Amino acid sequence: MTDDLKKAALRYHAEPYPGKIAIEVTKACASQQDLSLAYTPGVAEPCREINANKEAAYQYTSKGNLVAVITDGTAVLGLGNIGALAGKPVMEGKAVLFKRFADIDCFDIEVDAEEADDFVDTVARIASGFGGINLEDIAAPHCFDIEKRLIEKLDIPVFHDDQHGTAIIITAGLKNALELQGKNFSDIRVVCLGAGAAGIAAMNMLIAMGTPKQNIMLCDRKGVVHSGRDDLNEQKQLFASAHTQRTLEEAMQGADVCIGVSGPDLISTRMVKSMADKPVVFALSNPDPEINPAEALSARDDLIMGTGRSDYPNQVNNVLGFPFIFRGALDVRASEINEAMKVAAVNALASLAKEPVPQSVCDAYGGEQFKFGAEYIIPKPLDPRLKDFVSAAVASAAVKSGVAKNPYPDHYPEQT
Repeated sequence: MTDDLKKAALRYHAEPYPGKIAIEVTKACASQQDLSLAYTPGVAEPCREINANKEAAYQYTSKGNLVAVITDGTAVLGLGNIGALAGKPVMEGKAVLFKRFADIDCFDIEVDAEEADDFVDTVARIASGFGGINLEDIAAPHCFDIEKRLIEKLDIPVFHDDQHGTAIIITAGLKNALELQGKNFSDIRVVCLGAGAAGIAAMNMLIAMGTPKQNIMLCDRKGVVHSGRDDLNEQKQLFASAHTQRTLEEAMQGADVCIGVSGPDLISTRMVKSMADKPVVFALSNPDPEINPAEALSARDDLIMGTGRSDYPNQVNNVLGFPFIFRGALDVRASEINEAMKVAAVNALASLAKEPVPQSVCDAYGGEQFKFGAEYIIPKPLDPRLKDFVSAAVASAAVKSGVAKNPYPDHYPEQT
C-alpha cells in the first residue's frame, strides 16, 4: 500500500467522525407522549408481551433485522492474530456492507477470549437479542469447533463467513467456469492450496455439488494432505486419503481445477502448464495472488482465471454472498443456514451471471461492458439484482428445507 493510500485510509476512518457506523433512531421522540411510549411507562407493554412469548421480540424490537458481527481477532484479514480490538475496523466495515447491500443492521462485537469455551459462552449469552450471528476473522482450526457449538446451542443462524461465504462464491464462480470449459463437478480433479477455514469449507461445498472426495487433493504448508501424515487436525483428516503425491507440483499435474486460498507466489507457470486441458485457477490470496493472472494466462491460453482482487476479471468477493444470504434467512426467520440454503445461493449467483448486465452496473465500473464468458463468470458486487436472486433463493430453500419459522414473505417471487 502506498503512503498516499495509507493516509487516505486513516483519514477515511477518522474524519469527520471516528469509525464507520452509528446508531439511528427509527421512531419519533419529540414530545412527552413520544417519550412515554419509547421509554417508561409505555415500554413495559412490549416487555410483557415478550416475557409471555419470546417470538414477540420480532414484532416489537429490532431483533429480526439485527446481526451481530463477532470476532476474537485471531485471524484478521492478512494481518493474523492482532487481537479483538485491532480487528474492530474490519467488523465495522462488515457492518457497513450488511447495511449498504442488504439493509441489515449490525452491532460489531469484539470478544477478548483466548479459549474457545470462553468465546462460545460469551456469544451464546448475548445471542438472544439478535436475529443472526456472523462470525468473522477467527483462526482455524478452532473456528470450526466454535461455529459447530454455537449452531447447536442457538436457534438463530450462525454463519462463519470466512468459511461458508468464501466457499459459496468460489463454488458459484467455478460452476460457471466449468460449464464454459465443458466440464462437470462430478468429473473434475481439484487441488486446493490452503487447508484453513476457507479451503476446507470450499472443498466441502464442492462435495455438496457432486465432486467425489477422492478427486480432491488438499495441500498445506507441508505439501499434500495424505493418510500417511500424523500431524493432521480433525478437518484435514477428512481429506487425507491414500494420495501418492507429496508436493504441490506433483498434485497440480493433470488437475482440472486449482483453488488457492493460501499466500502469494506459491503457484508457478510450470505448475499451470502441467494441468489438464481447459483448466480453472482461482488464485484468491489478497492482495497478492498465488500466481499473477498475466503470468498464468501467458502460460495457458485455454485457462479461466479468478482472483480476490477487484482490478482483475472474475473477483471472488464475499460481499456477493453474506448480505443476501442473511437477508433471505432473516426474512423467513430461519433457525440456521443449512446446506440447502448454501447450494441455493451458489445456483442463484451462477444464474445471475448469465443474465444481461444492466447499464447501471457497467457505468459503476467505468463503462466496461460485461457478458457471460471467460472474463465474467460471476456477478459484480454492485449489481442491484443480487437481492432478488440470492436472498429469494435462500429464503425459498429455508422454507422448503423446514427451517423457516416465518410465513413466506409476500415480496419474494415464488422460487422453482
